[in-house]
Amino acid sequence: MTLQEMEVAIRNLNPKELDELMVWFEEYYAQVWDKQIDDDANSGRLDNLLADVDREYKSGSSKPL
Repeated sequence: MTLQEMEVAIRNLNPKELDELMVWFEEYYAQVWDKQIDDDANSGRLDNLLADVDREYKSGSSKPL
């Protein structure tokens, strides 16, 4: 199915179906985001950012919530 076909199918949903799609999509997107963060953390791509956070915390310029 092409993107254009998906757009047409979505436009043809009734309001209840559109609500169900939105709930599903938000949950799916959250799972994709979580996997990306996990992949980035496991690959070391976040190491510099986390090191900056540690330095700021140790220097007292930031505090945990």
